[in-house]
Order: sequence, then structure tokens, then C-alpha cells
Amino acid sequence: MRSRLMSRRRFFGLGGTSAAAVVLGTGVLGGESAAARTLRKSNPFTLGVASGDPLPHGFVLWTRLAPEPFAADGGGGMPSHSVRVEYEVARDERFQSVVRRGAAVASPELGHSVHPEVHGLEPDREYFYRFRAGGEISPVGRTRTTPAAASMPRELNFAFTSCAAWHDGYFTAYDHMAEEDLDLIVHLGDYIYELEINAANNQRAEAAPPQLGTEAFDLARYRLQYSFYKAEEPLRKAHARFPWIHTLDDHEVVNDWAADKVLRGRHPNPDPVEFAKRRTAAFQAFYENLPLRSAQLPSGTRIRLHRRLPYGRLADITMIDTRQYRDPQPCNHGNGTGKTTGCEERFDTDRSILGAAQRDWLVEEFSRSRAHWQILGNQAPMAQTDEDPGPGQLLSLDPWDGYVADRDRVLAAADERGVRNLVVITGDRHTNYALDLKADYDEPDSRTVATEFVGTSVTSGRDGADIDAAGQAYLAANPHLKFYNFQRGYVRVNVNSERWRSDFRVMPYVTKPGAPISTRASYVVEDQRPGAKPA
Repeated sequence: MRSRLMSRRRFFGLGGTSAAAVVLGTGVLGGESAAARTLRKSNPFTLGVASGDPLPHGFVLWTRLAPEPFAADGGGGMPSHSVRVEYEVARDERFQSVVRRGAAVASPELGHSVHPEVHGLEPDREYFYRFRAGGEISPVGRTRTTPAAASMPRELNFAFTSCAAWHDGYFTAYDHMAEEDLDLIVHLGDYIYELEINAANNQRAEAAPPQLGTEAFDLARYRLQYSFYKAEEPLRKAHARFPWIHTLDDHEVVNDWAADKVLRGRHPNPDPVEFAKRRTAAFQAFYENLPLRSAQLPSGTRIRLHRRLPYGRLADITMIDTRQYRDPQPCNHGNGTGKTTGCEERFDTDRSILGAAQRDWLVEEFSRSRAHWQILGNQAPMAQTDEDPGPGQLLSLDPWDGYVADRDRVLAAADERGVRNLVVITGDRHTNYALDLKADYDEPDSRTVATEFVGTSVTSGRDGADIDAAGQAYLAANPHLKFYNFQRGYVRVNVNSERWRSDFRVMPYVTKPGAPISTRASYVVEDQRPGAKPA
């Protein structure tokens, strides 16, 4: 994956047939920008390279130029003009068989990031890519296309993860993830935390630069937060190794936000105009720093993240967005606690966590899908998660427990439209769960209609434990909860036509570097038999 020196002539010459119209955000280079200026500073690739949203015939590539990644203005030490960035894609790591070459415009308006979308490649094949800017050549990235739409792949191997708070520990999980034999990685949100990093909350041995000592509110500060996270070598390594599929949750903006409101936390009931500015800045920084397609280019306070990516006829990966379109959490979000022992409002059929338009889209995707496995990339737990082992209930209102009607509608729609196997993969909780999704949680013996695997965090929650007091209460209160673990790590998944297997990969600590990885438990789902069972 190291950068290789070579002459400008050998890298490539860009001919007239490669030019296309400039599309701001995708970074496609048009003839008018063909003589974009060069950089005066070396090593603009401090934030690494990445690929994402793979399809049978292509993927999106990403890099962001930042010779001074921790510049306080968030600009990465870049000039105020656009810069030409060349890229090439090859069948081999030595780039002796180049199949695509192109160029892109890294503009200051989008933080000098580029997102070229590569098409016309062979399905189910490994490729290598790299960039050049200002005479410097980037590290080499490895990626792959997905299988042809009509094919039945033998298997799919991927990992899913979420919740990487820099101040809570080291990104060792990404190091281990990069060494797995995977086809792709799914990140389910909280890629960054908007919070300040200072002596009061930092669990690491090294201090963060002083410019990280304030919370992110504006574009410059969000850009700086991404730069600081992406400067971590384990994260860059995992991005360079596999294509990623992304969505966001709350901490890419602010804790527990819901559409245009924040009902609890540090900033409840923010000024609507100011909060709109904050969301606009957060969405732009999210796009600038991740391998997202032009379809995900934000427009003000809106960014479309719900989409479906097929993996042949074996699986459809359907990403949903449970933040942008939801109604505010019910019952004043547990009167400020985030939890409630009784809240009739959570059953209101007019309230939604998806929004009507996204929910209708999801139901239509259920009808269209003929895949063996429908994988739903989801932010917060869909299953009921009661914290009271007694006769009462203590529920968090931010996940789907605050939006019961939407949960019922989605699960019923999957059943009615003949989804063969629905498996929900989820982040947010900093905990590992294996759960059965039930038709009726008031009737423990009711039918299991789908399966959910909740994956733990990269670092959030610090070192954790195998099982804590909360875990004992969860297991006692939720008979549909088959497994609980409170360590850090990720979930590794192997899927074939006969069964799904989730391996809960965990580490003993994250507050110091170098933790080993092991499989704490493995659970399977058999084809057309919903529900998690020990492997």
C-alpha cells in the first residue's frame, strides 16, 4: 500500500477523450479546468485514500488534500484555489495493467476533496487505485467491485462497526479489521464525535492539539475534527484495504438530534436558524471526508443517505437514515433523561423514525428485492430493549422503541412482501447484541419475523467489560435477547445461500494501544428461519 515514485510521463497523459463536464462535488475534471494549478507544499495525502459504495461495474474513489491536516481553520493548509488531482485504477498493485485514468478538481468549496466515480469495470474483481497532486503520489488503495446482478455469489464477507470517539481510546479495532478477509465494511454512524477533546475527557496517553479543545459547530471545526480522526493510521489502513458503505447517526452533528430539533443534552431546543447552519456544516464535512457518490452530495440541511446496493442475488444492502426525517423523540425524550417507564406517545401511528417518504421507499425496495438476504443498515436498535427486569418497562426513546408504529409497519411490510430473510445490522449502543425481532413484544411467544445484530463500538464506552450490571438486567428483561457483551470491537459477517454467521470480535481494552482481538461469540441465522442461534 506504499506510495511509489515514478515520472509524470509514466503516471499517465490525460487525453481529450477523458474530459467531462465539471460537476462540483464529484470532482470530475472538465476542459476548462485542465490546467489546474499545482501545490507548493509536499505530501497532500496525509488523510489517506478510500473507496466506497461498490457496484458490479464500479465504485467511488476519495481523497482530500491536506498537507497541514491540523490547521486551525480546517483548511488543511491548502491554498484558496482549485487543484488538479489525477487518479488511475489498475488490475495489479504495481499498476502495470491500468484500466481507468482520469482527473478531478479539488476545490476549496468542498475542502479540496474529490469523489470521482469509476465505471465500466468488471464485476466481482479486485482493483488498485492511487492519486497524484502537486507532483506527489498517494498511497495505493485496494478495492473491489460487487458480483454481477444476476449472479449467485458463493458468499459475502463483511464487517460492520460504529461509534469511534477519539477521546475514549485507540482505534485498534480498525487495525484488526484491515487484516480480515473481507469484501467490504459497513459503517453505521458516529464516525466522529462532535465533542471537544481535552484533559477532562481524554483517555489516551497523548494530548490532542489545543485547537481540538472546543466543540464542533461550524464547517471549519467539523473539517478539523475529521482531519484529526483520519490522521489515525489504523483508520487510514482500513479505508485503503476495503470499500466502505457509510451512513451517519447523531454525533456527526450533535447528540440525539432529530430532524430540526435537539430535545436533550448540552444544547436542547437550539435556535432553528442556528441549528440549520450547524446541520448544513456537519453534512458538508461528512460528505467531504468520506467516499460518497454525487447522489449523496448535500443540499443545505438535506443529504440523501438511504440507498440500496446489491450483492448479486445473494444479498441487498439497504441503508436507511433514522435521523433526518424522524419526528422528535416522544414524551419530551423521557423528561430529559432519554428513558421512560411509561409513554403512550411512542405508540402514536402518526409519528415516524423514517419519515413517510423514506418508509414508502423502503417498502417498495422490499417488493423489488429478490435477494436471499435483505440486510438493513440501521443506526439505533430496532428490537425492544427493556432495562427493567421486573413487571414494568424502562425504555430508551431515541431508538425504535420511541417509534413503535414505524417498527410494526416495517416488519409487517417485509413479511407481507415476501422478504426471504431480513437481517438488521445496527450500531449506536456500544454493545454487542443478538436479538430476535418479534411480531408482538407483549407476547414473548409471538412469531419471530426477522433478526437483528447490534455491533459494539470502536472505542466509545472505553474499555468496557464482558458483561456488566446493565447487561444482566437486559438479559432478564428481554427473552428475545440471545447475547449481550459490553467490550469494544466490531462484528464480522459471513453470508451464503444457506446461513448467516455473525462473529462478535472483541478486545480486552482500548485505553492503551495494541489490544489483541478474539471472537467472543458467534451466532447464525438459517435460511428462511428467522432468529439468532449460537453457532
